[in-house]
Amino acid sequence: MLKRTPFFDIHIENNAKIVPFAGYEMPIQYKGVISEHNTVRNQLGIFDVSHMTQIIIKGENAKKLVQKITTNNVLKLSKLDVQYSCMLNKNACIIDDLLVYKFDEDEFMLVTNASNSEKNLKWINENNHEFKCLVEDITSHRGLLAIQGPESLDFLQNFTDFDLKKIQYYKFKRVKFMNFDVIISNTGYTGAGGFELYFDKEVAIEILNNLLNDKTKPELAGLAARDTLRLEMGYCLYGNDIDETTTPLEASLSWIVKFENDFIGRDKLKNQKIIGLKRKLVGFTLIDKGIPRKGYEIFDSNNQKIGIVTSGTMSPSLNKSIGMGYVNIKESNVDNYIFIKIRNKLVKGMIVKRPFYVK
Repeated sequence: MLKRTPFFDIHIENNAKIVPFAGYEMPIQYKGVISEHNTVRNQLGIFDVSHMTQIIIKGENAKKLVQKITTNNVLKLSKLDVQYSCMLNKNACIIDDLLVYKFDEDEFMLVTNASNSEKNLKWINENNHEFKCLVEDITSHRGLLAIQGPESLDFLQNFTDFDLKKIQYYKFKRVKFMNFDVIISNTGYTGAGGFELYFDKEVAIEILNNLLNDKTKPELAGLAARDTLRLEMGYCLYGNDIDETTTPLEASLSWIVKFENDFIGRDKLKNQKIIGLKRKLVGFTLIDKGIPRKGYEIFDSNNQKIGIVTSGTMSPSLNKSIGMGYVNIKESNVDNYIFIKIRNKLVKGMIVKRPFYVK
């Protein structure tokens, strides 16, 4: 049976199109993908992301456990810092990408993809035996909203006395928001700027209704717009661009890999770095007409298959087709021409730098 977030009834009231997503009934869109996309890019939009898994890791060895299971350097985190990272299996392939929140020296929170919830918890617990930390999934007790867009700071400032400008990028604070205890972080998955609000499930409906009833009349945005926004920034989506067949080096995520730490999969990843990559995730735009989709084959100018598309769309902000995919390392250079097979026709494109959209 599919789960529902605390905001399900509000989605229905706002004429959301509901679809199954990661074990939940989630809003894919309200007024329409392009409208919601442009609203977030230019003003602000409110996303229900309560399906994202929130895992608390607590105990005197909490830092050691998080360091062991994630590739980035947890030791560099100060209290109230956030860090983008990933968990690898023993073959150095990506179990999940995630955010690490440091509450204190002995308490962290991992925010992971909902689709990997059970798998992630099992993996963390399997590697917790020597550390003996408390590992708790608190998702069902929480609500989570992402308010994204260039106007999000001014909008949210109306609901708290805390100066939100003090929450720098990839930082968070515990504040009084509408007189409720709320964690506010500054990360984002849209490239439009914004904040995330974490709070108890019991106050979720009141918080969202207060936001929606503001005189500025903010709008809700669905998962479809979230996808087009993240793709314009060249951000990876688990299940599309990264999974347990890809390594962070192949996915151009080497910046979240710190080899000085003894994380699971490190030796295999080091070996791949020494031997060299066989393929690499690249961004591309289409020169000819067509829209690339996940699973479409990529060819070179000699009609030889060199890779596969992992994400693709018509960019609302750029008004052109963009995508990402894995190609043979020899064909991965920027400005290299490629061809996407769309309905048995080879459509010309070119590899470009990411992000696709630049403010």
